[in-house]
Amino acid sequence: MNSKDLVLREEVYAVVGCALEVLKILGHGLSEKPYENALVVELRLRNVIVQQQEHFPVVYKGVEVGEYVPDLITHERLIVDAKVIDRITNHERGQMLNYLRVSRHRVGLLINFKHGRLEWERLILSDLDRPAASPTPTQSSEP
Repeated sequence: MNSKDLVLREEVYAVVGCALEVLKILGHGLSEKPYENALVVELRLRNVIVQQQEHFPVVYKGVEVGEYVPDLITHERLIVDAKVIDRITNHERGQMLNYLRVSRHRVGLLINFKHGRLEWERLILSDLDRPAASPTPTQSSEP
């Protein structure tokens, strides 16, 4: 068995279990926000640590150029992105890998509530994909 298969395995399954319960109760066909909010409720009912809408700076060559705000972070290290889309594609996978780089987290979970059957994928950012610590800028300059 590959060691990547074990990264945050129990945490991912705990979140997926909560998502299954949310989909069972709410059904499919809503927009993303009610699923995200219901997932927060279910996670907290199960005593899972969850932060909603935490802000992370996006840094380019030592200068903050924006921010990334993930839907949820559970267990203080798992990024969870609730979706209502036809299917999870490479576009969403690429976004999640960028989110992991920006936040310096290692594991992300895409959850799709669009259909009656829950779709989910776990993505792992390898150590080779992780950026080195960004240097602190010593001076800022206007472009």
